[in-house]
Amino acid sequence: MTLVPLQHRFDGPQHAPTVLLVPEFGAKWSMWEPQMPELTRTSRVLRINHRGHGTSPAPEGAYTVAELGEDILALLERLGLDRLSIVGFGLGGMLATWIASTSPDRVNRIALVAAAPCTPIAHHWRDIGARAREGGMTSVSSEVTTSWFTPPWADERPDIVVRMVEEFEAVEPAGYSGCCDAVADHDQRGALARVRAPAVVVSAAHDPLVPPSHGRQLANGIPGARFEVVSGAAHMMGIERPDRVNELLMGHVAR
Repeated sequence: MTLVPLQHRFDGPQHAPTVLLVPEFGAKWSMWEPQMPELTRTSRVLRINHRGHGTSPAPEGAYTVAELGEDILALLERLGLDRLSIVGFGLGGMLATWIASTSPDRVNRIALVAAAPCTPIAHHWRDIGARAREGGMTSVSSEVTTSWFTPPWADERPDIVVRMVEEFEAVEPAGYSGCCDAVADHDQRGALARVRAPAVVVSAAHDPLVPPSHGRQLANGIPGARFEVVSGAAHMMGIERPDRVNELLMGHVAR
């Protein structure tokens, strides 16, 4: 297994409890900007970029969720972080669940946003990854990012939509396609019962990529997990409805 040194940064009070933010693949740590003012009031926030995102290296070939998770665990070891809370978004939710189920003593609390216990067959991530590998990120950009925001909000904030699309298209195709392979057939349903950390699962009411039914299934599989639905938002709910997402995160991981 090849470990990748992930690009990372800290924000917030140095001696406060640490909260790790794990982004969606295709997006960088900048997707968390709407959460930073609130979380850094009480937490030391650690953000990362996945393989091929930002300056994190992008090895060629398919990745697995376990390999991506080991990248994070190796970073935590280097930073001397024995225990922390984790917020994972999309693929980041899968990685947060993997860490919480395989290294439960590391995790205080966990929040899973726009996440599912297994990848819906209809997503065709292998095909999307193959096209990104062959034709570059622009060849799949519209197909992927259209699900990120509701049309009315996108019309109101085209500046943010353009910035997010530009960041998507700047991702290394090798890193993105490798992440596509990681999520393509991943199924965590058998591991959910091993998650011991208090958990909240948050879905967006209008998310066409991961509808609330998937979030509810995820929450039902984790002992004691709470399930919440954010109204008026599509997949990137932390950007579209930061007020409600921040309220939920502050009430859970930043307690």
